[in-house]
Amino acid sequence: MDKFIIDLNNLFPQFMMYFGAGLIIFARVVGFFRFAPVFNRKEIFSFVRLSLAIIVTIIIVNILQPKTLPLDDFGSLLVALILNYAVGAMVGFVAQLILLAIEAGADMINMQMGLSSATVLDPTTQSQTSILGRIFGLLGIIIFIQIGGIYWVLRALMRTFDIFALYSTSIPLEQLVNLDYVISLSSNVLYMGLQIAAPVLLATLGQDIILGTISKTAPQVNVFQLSFLFKPVLGAAIMVWILPMMFSIIADYFNSFANIF
Repeated sequence: MDKFIIDLNNLFPQFMMYFGAGLIIFARVVGFFRFAPVFNRKEIFSFVRLSLAIIVTIIIVNILQPKTLPLDDFGSLLVALILNYAVGAMVGFVAQLILLAIEAGADMINMQMGLSSATVLDPTTQSQTSILGRIFGLLGIIIFIQIGGIYWVLRALMRTFDIFALYSTSIPLEQLVNLDYVISLSSNVLYMGLQIAAPVLLATLGQDIILGTISKTAPQVNVFQLSFLFKPVLGAAIMVWILPMMFSIIADYFNSFANIF
């Protein structure tokens, strides 16, 4: 295999230069598409994602204009493919952390409304997810696209080529991924989730206090059965009321991390 690559490089240097660069860029784009928001959705057919990855790879190759192919054996090419896939995956995962906060808030609301048993299969993660988590996840993606989130993540992918060159052999983690941003994003999953779920949590808490008072003053009333009726209705009413405000809250949250990329 090593001799074959060397012979091809000697016979067709121009072709091998662009083909080798395109192969490595394609590995980074595939890793990015595997974890980045919007692109990682299972609703998008694999053929469509693969075609889009090839188109993005061709565009990036023309932008970068690679000059030389320092890879002269199969081993170094394999290492470069693995490292570039890992770089694309890291950038995509950091972007995905922003959307996880929305789903965390939806899961809190779902649990507080007593809908924990109502779950559906999420084809994106191949796992069971709550109904509200699914709804809010799609809502977050729509808002993310509407405010230009796809442009942010693609710009982040392009910046990785300035930090981590095509044929580099070590990943500069301190430059590629800012640990302060990662910590801030991870902590904001709980903070933003509580901020989204706070109105429903407070409303259902007040309802629990009222039902507890009724239970003490009128023991013959079965408040346990009443809670199963009132919690979903009250939670749905609060959600409909705060939905316009929630749009702006989610959009402001996304915009606060626009400079991350």
